[in-house]
Amino acid sequence: MKFKRNGWKKVVTIGCLLVFLFAAYNLVEIAMEYYKNRKSLEDVQETFYASAAEKGSANLTDKASDLPIVQEEFKELLEQNEEVVGWIKIPGTEIDYPVLQADNNTDYLNKGFNKEYSIAGSIFMDYRNTIDSMKQNTVIYGHRMKDGSMFDDLIKYKDEDFFEEHKTFEIKTLYDTYEAEIFAVYITTTEFNYIETNFASDDEFAKYLTEIREQSMYQTDVEVDEDDQVLTLSTCDYLLDPNEGRMVVQAKLVKKN
Repeated sequence: MKFKRNGWKKVVTIGCLLVFLFAAYNLVEIAMEYYKNRKSLEDVQETFYASAAEKGSANLTDKASDLPIVQEEFKELLEQNEEVVGWIKIPGTEIDYPVLQADNNTDYLNKGFNKEYSIAGSIFMDYRNTIDSMKQNTVIYGHRMKDGSMFDDLIKYKDEDFFEEHKTFEIKTLYDTYEAEIFAVYITTTEFNYIETNFASDDEFAKYLTEIREQSMYQTDVEVDEDDQVLTLSTCDYLLDPNEGRMVVQAKLVKKN
């Protein structure tokens, strides 16, 4: 009997050890994925800001064709990934990333700037949007990563003091630079169609803006009407629903160049 008991103890010990090793392996693998994602983005940031420093003039229009010229800081990035459409930077956060766009809203959920698998995915624009003629609502998505990367820092806007100190940020597209003036911050679920990009009429868009104001945690003096363009930033939130909960930050776009 003693032999059997000792045998079972060994089996249990070995089993526990295997479980521990498997869990440790998974943690190391996840940590490596986080590291690779950050390193890849650091390389992209270095390229972007080096190009921006060399930029000699503001965005111009090709007079011969009347087509917008790509801003200098994006030219080298486009050689690396032709699906880059912009850059978003929010002061007081780690959000300082390229914005990508595929012909669907799934490709960049788990694909990095280099188009290889990435646990963090990429910051990406809704496939229904176009940067050459910004719609009434331009939507940008990003994962909420546990290491604080991607759109995790959007949750800082739940803090009113942070919101008061960071009401504006800058977003660039290939052709234009905008100041984004935040007018709504809220948590919701996917049942609310805050990602609508096509409105049948100005009245429908005005109704949408009213619904946003009603949901917002804060009331601001930013005036937004049916003639304006809205930028919507979306990430996951787990308060209302573990799967369908969303954190939303919305801003009025004001062209700078």
